[in-house]
Amino acid sequence: MFSIRIVRPRCFLLASAVLTSFAAIDMPAALAQQAREPLPPVEVSAPQSRKPAKPAARDAASIRRATARRSATAPKPVVPNVAVPTPLNSNAVAESASRLGLTVRQTPATVEVISAETIREQGYRTVSDVAQGAVGVIAGDNPAEPSAFSMRGFTNSQINTLYNGIKIGPQNMTSRIMDTANLEAVEILKGPASLISGEGAAGGAINFVTRQPHTGPIRNEADFSYDSLNSFRAHYGSGGSTDVQGLDYRFDVSRSALNGFADDTSTRTFDVSGQLNYRISDSLKVWGAIEFREDRGKAYWGAPLVPVAFSGSHATASIVSGTYVSNFNGTNLGPITIDDRTFNANYNVLDNRNVAQEVWLRGGFELKLAPDLTLKSQAYGYGAERSWFNNEVEAFNTATNTVDRSRFYVAHSQRLVGNITDLTWDADIAGFDNRLVTTLSSSYLDFVRPGAANFPGDSVDLVDPDRGFYGLLTTRQQTARIDNEALSFEDRLKLTRTFALIGGLRVEHIGLGRNSTDVNGLENENFPFTKDWAPVTGRIGYTWEAVPGLTFFSQYATGADVSANNIFLLGPSQPLDLTTARTYETGVKHVLWDNRAEWSFSAYDILRSNVYAAAGGQTLNIAGQQESKGVELAGAVRPIEPLRLWANIAYVDARYADYDFAGGSFSGNTPPNVPRIVANAGASWRFFTPWPLEVGITGRRVGDRYNSDANTVTMNAYTVGDIYAFVDIPKTTFNAVDQARLTFRVRNVTDKRYAIWGDPFYPDQILLGAPRTYEISAAFKW
Repeated sequence: MFSIRIVRPRCFLLASAVLTSFAAIDMPAALAQQAREPLPPVEVSAPQSRKPAKPAARDAASIRRATARRSATAPKPVVPNVAVPTPLNSNAVAESASRLGLTVRQTPATVEVISAETIREQGYRTVSDVAQGAVGVIAGDNPAEPSAFSMRGFTNSQINTLYNGIKIGPQNMTSRIMDTANLEAVEILKGPASLISGEGAAGGAINFVTRQPHTGPIRNEADFSYDSLNSFRAHYGSGGSTDVQGLDYRFDVSRSALNGFADDTSTRTFDVSGQLNYRISDSLKVWGAIEFREDRGKAYWGAPLVPVAFSGSHATASIVSGTYVSNFNGTNLGPITIDDRTFNANYNVLDNRNVAQEVWLRGGFELKLAPDLTLKSQAYGYGAERSWFNNEVEAFNTATNTVDRSRFYVAHSQRLVGNITDLTWDADIAGFDNRLVTTLSSSYLDFVRPGAANFPGDSVDLVDPDRGFYGLLTTRQQTARIDNEALSFEDRLKLTRTFALIGGLRVEHIGLGRNSTDVNGLENENFPFTKDWAPVTGRIGYTWEAVPGLTFFSQYATGADVSANNIFLLGPSQPLDLTTARTYETGVKHVLWDNRAEWSFSAYDILRSNVYAAAGGQTLNIAGQQESKGVELAGAVRPIEPLRLWANIAYVDARYADYDFAGGSFSGNTPPNVPRIVANAGASWRFFTPWPLEVGITGRRVGDRYNSDANTVTMNAYTVGDIYAFVDIPKTTFNAVDQARLTFRVRNVTDKRYAIWGDPFYPDQILLGAPRTYEISAAFKW
C-alpha cells in the first residue's frame, strides 16, 4: 500500500470535479440508455464474512460449467453478489462511510477496511496496532494511551470512534484499549464525516465491527499467543447455521493479559460477544446481539522531560529535542532529553487503577416492503462504568532536581439508548438508476462524572522513585445529558454506466444539559445550563470508472463538532458555538492485473474553523482556524505467486491560523501528534512446501511531531520494523482441524527507543514506544 497527500488549490479540485462531470454528461444520448450497472439489491440476509472463500481454480471452473448447464434449463436465480478480494480490500463495503451499500471503490472518499484476515496475518493485537498499519494514521500504544489516534492533522475528540456504526461519545473520554479477537473488521473514513456519524468527525471516523453470523456450515476457531513480556492472549469463536431453519449465530470470547515494558504496568481484557440472525421469511429478518467488555490496567503515563545538563552521560539524543519551560512548576529545563535510566520507570502510585466495564445490547429487523423498498431498523442500549485513580503528572523540577507529581481521579457512569432506522428506495429516474437512503436516528445519553476536588501531590527521585500511594481523595460531581435527533438523506444517481453522482445531507439537533457541584454538593457558579445546536452537514461528489478497474473520484464534505475539548466537559464560560470543517478531496483508485495489484491516491484540503485547543497543561485557547493539506498513496501487488509487496506513505501540512492569545501566538504552529510523514511497507515470501512456510518483514517510519501547541519540544522521527514467520500445518497432521498455523514474530526488531505519543494536557512527559519483544502464537480452524 502506498499513500501520499498532495496539497492542491481549491480551484484545481473543483475544476477536476466539474470537467470530469461535463465529460461524462456530454456523452451521446445513446450511451446514457445502454445497460448500466446498478447497485446490488438490498439483501435481507445475514451479514456475510468479509473474507470470501477462495476456491481453487479447478473447483471454480467446475462451478462455472455446472452453472452453465443449469442455466440452459432453468431461469437464472437471484443471488447476492460475492465480492472478489483485492490487495487493498477495495471491494469491501464500509457501512460507516456510506449507507448506500457502496464498496470502498464506489465511495467518493478515502476509506480503508482492515479485515480480520489482515489483522491476523499482520499480528495486530489491539485496535492501536490496526490504526498504525493504516495509511497516515498514528496512535498511542499500550500501556500508554491506546485510545488516542491522529490522522490528516486531527487528533483525539476530532475523530469519531464508532462501534458497529454507533457513536458513544468523545473519543478521548470513552475509547478504551480493545483486543482485536472479536472484530470482523476496522473501517477508517478520512476527513470530515458528519454525514454518517454526526458531531465530532472533523478528522474522520474509525468504526469497529464485531464479528457477524454467516449462513452455512458451522466453523470454529481458536488462537493463543505468548510473548517475552509474559503477555498472553486466547480466543475462541464459533458461527454458522443452526438446526433451526433460518437461524444463524456467532459467538466469540477472548481474554488477554498485555504486560507493559514499564515497571508494574499491564492491561487485562475480557470480551464476550454474540449475535443471532433469524430469517423469518424471504422478506423479513430479525436479529439480536449482546456484548460485554472489561479491561483492568495498571497504567503508565510516560517518562519526564529532563534537562540535558542534569542527565549528563545518561542523556539520549534520538528520542526528543528542543527546550522546555515546565507547564506544571514553571522551572526552565533548557535543552531537554529523556534520561535512559527512566526507560522502564513507572512514576504512578502503587494503588493506581484504570478500569472499565461495558455492556452492549442491540437488536433490529430488515423488512423488504416491496422489490424496490427496504426498511431497516435497530435499537441499542449501552452502559459503561469507567474509573481512573492515578498519579498522572510527572514534571521535573530544576530547583530540587526531583520529579513533581500530581494525582488525578475521575469516574464515568454512562447510559445510552437510541434507534437508527433506514429506508432504502431503488428507483429509475428518467432512465437513470438511483438509490436513495433516508435515515432517522435518535439517542439519549446520560453521563455522570464524579471527579477529584483535590489533587494530592509530592516529589520523588528521578531514578528509583518511591511510588507511594494516592492519599486523601475528595470528590465533586459533573453531569451531562445529551439528546440527539438527526434526519439524513444519501443518494447515488448513475448518469452513465461508469459515472455516478453521490451526495447527502444531514440535519441534526443536539441538546446539552450540564450541571456541576462542589464537594458539598452545591451547584457551581453558572450551573446548571443548557445549550442547543442544529448543524447541517453533508457531502457531494462523484465517481467515474474511466476504464474497468480505474476509478476517479472527488468530493466536497463538511463536518461539525464542539469547539471545546469535548461535549461532556463544555463549560458555561467557554465558547458554545460549533466548530465547522470542510474538505475538498480528489483521487483515484485502481485495481489491475487480474486483481493481483491495486493502488490508490488522494489529495485533500481541510479547513476547520472556530477551533478551541489546548495551549498546554489544562488550559484552553481559541485557535481560530486549523488548516490541513496533504496527499496519500497506497499500493499492494503480488507479482508472482509466492511474493507479496505493500507500502503506503502520507504527507500532511497541518497549521493553526489566527491562533492568538494574551501573551503570545501559536499561529503557524502544528497541532500536537501530527507528523508530516508517515510511511509503512511490508514484504512476504511463501514457500510452497509440504508444510507451507511464509516469512515476512514490515517497517514503519513516523516523522517529527510536537507534544503541544507551543511546538518547543519535538518528538523525533523514528523507524521500527517487525519480522515474522508462520507455518501452515497440513490437515493430515491433525485430522480434526482444517487449518492450523504456528507463528513466530519479533516486534521492534532493532530495539529502537522512541517517543510514540505526547499528551498536550500533560506536556511535561512523553510516552515511549515498546522495546523489542518476541511472540509465538498458534491458530486453529475446524
